[in-house]
Amino acid sequence: MDTVKLGREGLEVSRQGLGCMGMSEFYGDPNEGESIATIHRAIELGVTLIDTADMYGVGHNEELVGRAIADRRDRVVLATKFGNERRPDGSWIGINGRPEYVRSACDASLKRLGIDVIDLYYQHRVDRDTPIEETVGAMKELVEAGKVRYLGLSEAAPQTIRRAHAVHPISALQSEYSLWSREVEDDVLPTVRELGIGFVAYSPLGRGFLSGRIRSLDDLADDDSRRRHPRFQPGNFERNLELVELVREIADEKGITPSQVALAWVHSRGDDVVPIPGTKRRSYLEENVAAAGIHLTDEESRRLDAAFPTAGDRYPDMSTVSR
Repeated sequence: MDTVKLGREGLEVSRQGLGCMGMSEFYGDPNEGESIATIHRAIELGVTLIDTADMYGVGHNEELVGRAIADRRDRVVLATKFGNERRPDGSWIGINGRPEYVRSACDASLKRLGIDVIDLYYQHRVDRDTPIEETVGAMKELVEAGKVRYLGLSEAAPQTIRRAHAVHPISALQSEYSLWSREVEDDVLPTVRELGIGFVAYSPLGRGFLSGRIRSLDDLADDDSRRRHPRFQPGNFERNLELVELVREIADEKGITPSQVALAWVHSRGDDVVPIPGTKRRSYLEENVAAAGIHLTDEESRRLDAAFPTAGDRYPDMSTVSR
């Protein structure tokens, strides 16, 4: 797989990464054996950017990823995040960007991952109660201490990005971006491009909806978090299913899958955009990786652009994003 640079500080990653969240929580029952095999297969296929966070499974995901990469650490660019604080039982505490928490969260992540240094460390969500300068100042100290190589933000608004970047260079912004989540095109993408910051697109398959495999809520496990998302609610669900039919139509014309069409669209947004589709199955991983080599024609892109936007908000509570 081709590699691209994120930011101007030297971070280089595969053209497509692997999101590991669903291996531990939110999207049905986990399968550790298959999840680890999926990470190993990703590395074999040239995927270097492996993405996790301390909140996924309340630390479980970092531990799983740490075990998976233990004997192949030199082939991985490991990204993790802090800021969404939870109790051991999984209950929500809140968003925390206080400097003392930044330091303790980093040490805890290093221990769970079983590594000496985190390649890319994101603030998962912006803390409204802590100035971004204080949070990034603590992150900068982690770089100076050799615990972190590059810094990132997630779901940050343009002015916050500018203020953070003035404290220490930000190498990557991670935010939701897909055919059905294009809000970042208005002012976030122009801002990071102006500043020379790379963009990492999470949920590039619209939480799996754009794969075409979800035809009704019955296709989701009872404890699947997507059941609570606005875009999966009655009315919105049916409207969004109509959009997926166009993705499927183009996929059939090209002899590929709907997932590959959706990922190819994200890849077409620019070399500074790196999607990190999440999966816990090797078969879906291989399908996703193949999308990095698929080209959409101008006409196909026009048809897709004309069909969207999507019905419903991205999250049940949008107050926690884009600060």
